[in-house]
Amino acid sequence: MREIDMSSQEFLDEVEKTKKFTDKVCKQFGWVYNPNEEVVEGVIMGLARHKLLYGKRFCPCYMVIEENGRFKSADDRICPCKPAIEKEIPQEGKCHCGIFCSPEYAKTHSH
Repeated sequence: MREIDMSSQEFLDEVEKTKKFTDKVCKQFGWVYNPNEEVVEGVIMGLARHKLLYGKRFCPCYMVIEENGRFKSADDRICPCKPAIEKEIPQEGKCHCGIFCSPEYAKTHSH
């Protein structure tokens, strides 16, 4: 597997693209970012890294495995993932990785 230089222009560009992507996801679903900025930043970096390594924004909190020469995420978690949309955010207020949450969750969990 190739190494990714997190200070390279390629990675920084992908982080910018990923931020635009996650902004769109928030708008599309009516979600907000987790009030914990470190969580948000970490997940965005992980998503950008996975996009460069595997060609898809697999959730950084799940294993990515290679099967028959193709990459897939354990539990099929590609951001925004089905479990987050259907279950985690409606029921728990945030997704497993913690980047996205409901506005109500954000209000009660901000510092």
